[in-house]
Amino acid sequence: MANGTGGKGRPNTGANRGGPAKPGAARPGAAKPGAAGGGTPKGGPARPGGTRAGGSKARGAAARARVAEMRAQEAARKRRRTWFTWIGAGVIAVIAVVAITLAVTSGGGNPPSTASGTPKLKLASLSTLGTLKPLPAAGANGTEGVPVPSAPALAGTATVATGKTVDGISCNSSEQLVYHIHAHLTVFVNGAARQVPAAIGIPGAQAENTPNGPFIASGTCFYWLHTHAADGIIHIESPVHRTYTLGDFFDIWGQPLGPDQAGPARGPVTALYNHQVYRGNPRNIPLEKHAQIQLEVGKPLISPASITFPNGL
Repeated sequence: MANGTGGKGRPNTGANRGGPAKPGAARPGAAKPGAAGGGTPKGGPARPGGTRAGGSKARGAAARARVAEMRAQEAARKRRRTWFTWIGAGVIAVIAVVAITLAVTSGGGNPPSTASGTPKLKLASLSTLGTLKPLPAAGANGTEGVPVPSAPALAGTATVATGKTVDGISCNSSEQLVYHIHAHLTVFVNGAARQVPAAIGIPGAQAENTPNGPFIASGTCFYWLHTHAADGIIHIESPVHRTYTLGDFFDIWGQPLGPDQAGPARGPVTALYNHQVYRGNPRNIPLEKHAQIQLEVGKPLISPASITFPNGL
């Protein structure tokens, strides 16, 4: 009698069709190891974030390279700016030196007068001149309380400027007292004294007689550099404060002055400035307050004169 089993007593089920399953055989539908959709990739487990880390390092290296390049470019620009600055400064310095050299050496003319004060002078000791002859006896005091040499004038005033501007110096109807100082000039020619006459720089001079001699009190006009008496006192009476020179004074006088001539006297000119030897063109000697200037044309050379400036001068 049938008992729900197949032949020979085996259960009659669908699972047994085809015989029993072999150990380790894969079940239908099971995924093979390493197959797509859940296996591990070949070559071992993947590193977390590996691809992103490599990209970040590459970007960082590129940024650092760019920063280094920018710094190098900026350093190069700074070096160029520094170089151009030094070149510009050098060019300015060369121009200044050339301008000063031309001013000093050009044709024996006066350097530009300025309001900067006394220019630096090149002076030497009197001992460089050797033995000097003693001063001759001083003359009697004139109207300004300063000795007047008992000697002829170095030159007259017939060629004195007549009122036109000379070396930038005007002739005004009255004396200008914004800048008012005095200097003294002594002159020797071949060892003999010469006067610096009155009325230099005062065209149409009118003299007043005094117990101490004539004094020029008026004229058509007064140049800013002039003389009132034959005592060597140079009056600097100017509407502006600037440095005037002995060359300016001789130009107003109408007389030449240079290393080999003073007025009509020719020969080597030795100049003394405040008891020292002046090295340079005598035209460039500054007329400063109470400066004591001595010109000696030819030889013998005479010891420097010295005066005392009275009160008010």
